[in-house]
Amino acid sequence: MGRVRTSMGIALVAGAVLAGTSACGGNSSASTPPKDDAKASASQPVATASPKPTTPKPLGPPMLLDTITPQTGSTVGVAMPISVVFSNPVATSARAGVEKAMKISTSVPTTGAWHWFSSTRVDFRPENYWKPGTKVTLDAEMKNVPNGNGRYGTHSYTHSFTIGDDNEATVSVKDHSMKVTHNGAVVKTMPIDAGSSTWPSWDGTMAVIDKSKEVRMTSCSVGISCNKSSPDYYDLTLPWDVHLTTSGTYIHYSTGDPYPGHSVGSHGCVHLSMANAKWFYNYVKQGDPVTISGSPRGKAPGDNGYADFNLSWTSWLKDSGAGQITTGPAA
Repeated sequence: MGRVRTSMGIALVAGAVLAGTSACGGNSSASTPPKDDAKASASQPVATASPKPTTPKPLGPPMLLDTITPQTGSTVGVAMPISVVFSNPVATSARAGVEKAMKISTSVPTTGAWHWFSSTRVDFRPENYWKPGTKVTLDAEMKNVPNGNGRYGTHSYTHSFTIGDDNEATVSVKDHSMKVTHNGAVVKTMPIDAGSSTWPSWDGTMAVIDKSKEVRMTSCSVGISCNKSSPDYYDLTLPWDVHLTTSGTYIHYSTGDPYPGHSVGSHGCVHLSMANAKWFYNYVKQGDPVTISGSPRGKAPGDNGYADFNLSWTSWLKDSGAGQITTGPAA
């Protein structure tokens, strides 16, 4: 099976999921976002009354946006970044101009900045978590914007989404527990088991990428073991999976650890009982922050899914082209 990311050959795919594997498995198939949403996000050409319409000569090959996340019209958690992936590299010299063309408006003033994880991926996050209820709009006015490598934007795109309630989960590896809060109030505490000393869980804050009722997880797909006689070999389809990193970290139920709260035996994932895994699956949404502490592995890299808040604000600004901005309602 395996998570597969497929280029759509269009300027935008709305709500796409980044792909990967991990020590926990994470071998699941990704759904392809509806193409209609992608087409609707691009500004449509305006008809002209001229009997001899002309098409301006392109400045160069097109600079295309591969994905914009989150999906327009969605409601997401307080740790969800805006993540834009380009089909071709953007030169360092052009990044400030690209950022300025991607205008962000918010219903309440918000301090934030773009950050380039690579020449093709740039994320926007606030300095601190989004305020619940904030309405966010990205107006990417990309037409004729250069990428510094001979390509130019050809379209404008608009994405709007809403920040939902502040649902957060904190996992203590050493205490074998996970606490879930809603707008600051504790709603549930559950026993968990996390990664072993050989296959430790990631530390730090990871925004939920997505969730699946079932995920096939295999040790061979992530380089743990392809030997069926190995004690580390597994090929399992497990229920109630909440996806935390593109390297494949999940919170889920495990048939090999049905009553968690006493050991550290996973390959990096966080195990819940069947009832608690189902409850958590139904409770969380994309962008809700999950913070794991007490694991020796260290913090997940910021681009390992949506672990953007694992970077300090100072570190975040170091890879911003235009620097810190304060957003507000559209003019």
